Amino acid sequence: MHAITIPEPGGPEALVWAEVPDPVPAEGEVLVEVVASAVNRADLLQRQGYYDPPPGSSPYPGLECSGRIVALGPGVSGWSVGDQVCALLVGGGYAEKVAVPAGQLLPKPEGVDLVTAAALPEVACTVWSNVFMLAHLRPGETLLVHGGASGIGTMAIQLAKAVGARVAVTAGGPGKLARCAELGADILIDYREQDFVEELHKATDGTGADVILDIVGAKYLERNVKALAVNGRLVVIGLQGGVKGELNLGALMAKRGAVLATTLRSRPLSEKAAVVAAVREHVWPLIGAGTVTPVVDRTVALPDASDAHRAIESGAHVGKVLLVAPGK
Repeated sequence: MHAITIPEPGGPEALVWAEVPDPVPAEGEVLVEVVASAVNRADLLQRQGYYDPPPGSSPYPGLECSGRIVALGPGVSGWSVGDQVCALLVGGGYAEKVAVPAGQLLPKPEGVDLVTAAALPEVACTVWSNVFMLAHLRPGETLLVHGGASGIGTMAIQLAKAVGARVAVTAGGPGKLARCAELGADILIDYREQDFVEELHKATDGTGADVILDIVGAKYLERNVKALAVNGRLVVIGLQGGVKGELNLGALMAKRGAVLATTLRSRPLSEKAAVVAAVREHVWPLIGAGTVTPVVDRTVALPDASDAHRAIESGAHVGKVLLVAPGK
C-alpha cells in the first residue's frame, strides 16, 4: 500500500507519498481500507517533529478516517467485512489501509456519505468528551468556544445548541463569524478587533461563560479565568498560544472555578472506547437526524497532503479539510 511518510521533520513539503508495508490487524483490531482522512493540528505538529506518535503505533500521521472493513483480527465481534465505518485513530489515517482497535470504530452515520464521514470522529470525540463528559455543560448554560470556525468549533457550536445551551464564539473576521452564526452561535466575537472578556460580559450581563473550550492555552489563560462565570469550567485542549501561563489562584477561587486540560491521542484504549461509545449513543442520532452536520471546507487528494497542510496553516478554512484516497 501507499501512505504519507515523514522522512525528516519540516514544512509541508516533508510529507512524502511512498510505498510501505500493509498493516496487519492484531488481537481486537480490524483492517480498514481508507476512503478518506482529515487534517488535524496534531498532524502539523507531528510533521514538524514536535508530536511523536505513541510507542508501537503507526508512524504515519492521521488521527481519523472513514472507509470499509476488509479484514477482522482475532477476537473481534460485532463488525463484518464490508461494513462502512469511520474511526478514531492513534495514527495512520494518511494511508490506504489502517489497523484500528474495534472499540474505536463507529458506523457511518445515516445521511452522511463515506468521504464526509471522515470529518467526524476526532471532532465529535473531542467535543463530547470535554464539553459534556468532563465539563458537564447543561441546558441554559453559556459555552464560550475559542476558534469557533475550526473543525472543533463548528462541532461544539452545534452540539451545545442541540442540548439547549447558549454559545459564544471567538473567530477571526466577519466571514468566519457569519459561518458560526449560521451554525447557531449566539454571541460573535472577532478576536482581532474585540476583547473577548469585555464582549462576553456585555452579552451575558456580567455573568460570563459556564464552560470555556480553549485551543489557545497560555496566551488566553488569565483572560479565560476572567471570562468564567461563578462555578465555571475552563477546558484547555490546545496550546496554539503557548504552554506556560500565570494563573491567579485567588481569582479562580473567588469564582469557585475549575481548570481542566486533556489530550485524546495518548489515552488508554479503554478510555477511548468509552468516549467512542458515548459519541455513538449521544452524537450519532443527532447527525442522523440532520440536527448536527459535518462542516467540510475542502477535499484534497491524499498524495497531495502537503497542500492540505498549507491550507490549515493559512488559517483561511472553516471546518475540516479532508484527504481523499486515490480512486475513492
